[in-house]
Amino acid sequence: MTAPRFKFASAPNSWGVLDYPSPSWEQSYQTMLDEMVSAGYTGTELGPYGFLPTDPKVLEPELARRKLKLLGSFVPVVLSDPASTKTVVEQIRVVGGLLAALGAPFLVLADAQSDARDRIAGRVPRDGSQGLSPDQWKQVAKVVAEAAQVAEEFGLDLVFHPHTSTYVETPEETEQFFDVTSGSKVGLCLDTGHCAFSGGDPAVAAEKFREVLKFIHIKDVDARVMAEVRRSQMNFEQAIAANAFTIIGQGSIDFPAFFAVLDKIDYSGWMVVEQDVTYGATLVPPVESVAASLRYLQEVSAAFEGSKAR
Repeated sequence: MTAPRFKFASAPNSWGVLDYPSPSWEQSYQTMLDEMVSAGYTGTELGPYGFLPTDPKVLEPELARRKLKLLGSFVPVVLSDPASTKTVVEQIRVVGGLLAALGAPFLVLADAQSDARDRIAGRVPRDGSQGLSPDQWKQVAKVVAEAAQVAEEFGLDLVFHPHTSTYVETPEETEQFFDVTSGSKVGLCLDTGHCAFSGGDPAVAAEKFREVLKFIHIKDVDARVMAEVRRSQMNFEQAIAANAFTIIGQGSIDFPAFFAVLDKIDYSGWMVVEQDVTYGATLVPPVESVAASLRYLQEVSAAFEGSKAR
């Protein structure tokens, strides 16, 4: 039996799990994993380190009994501050050890969110006037090179996630990131929702970065909410609370066009289906939204299954 070209995983953020300890961490991770399976998913990301069990002897059987593949973990770090380099490497070693023990393929690196960029999330000037300095970009390159070396020690693919409210958010900043890190083996984790949030086009980004595209996070955005985000002083958390991110297929991203590009560039592999939501304030229960997203993506991607020899 031929393996599917596109495989879909879920992630804790669709249940409102934040990147830092909060009431969202108090929900039952076992129930969440059960709901992922019931919705039709066969893989998951770790989410923020510490939400799921960090002991592989505990986590491995939880995943195994549900036949869930662990794909990786999102690791946000301050990339442009020389004082944080040691902390960054130590954090990657801790997370990398858990991922390697469970056979996860990816470590997803991102710049950490900052107050300065959060205030202009989705409205970042495209001319670089509120971005990093040349010296800060050199520091980014240094940290990524060290991170790539550590990831390689654990047998992990290091991929970078351009992220809203960080200093690598816009298409221009993403291009500059890969220019300054070209000496490393870092790949791209393209997040369709964050790409659109920043003013980019996911299909254009997929083709532009085809040589480094290794992993995909799939989100959808509501164009009407995004118009309000850009008119107002709304920050990223407020945009999430205003439902800027939607069930896949109910927003404004052209996913048939996106998958057509993936077909053109011969992409295959895992994609993590996500919806950034506010914990306890979702319009529909998370299990229903992730199930609806998966049904839509399976319908759209079916046209490209088997279109090229695997």
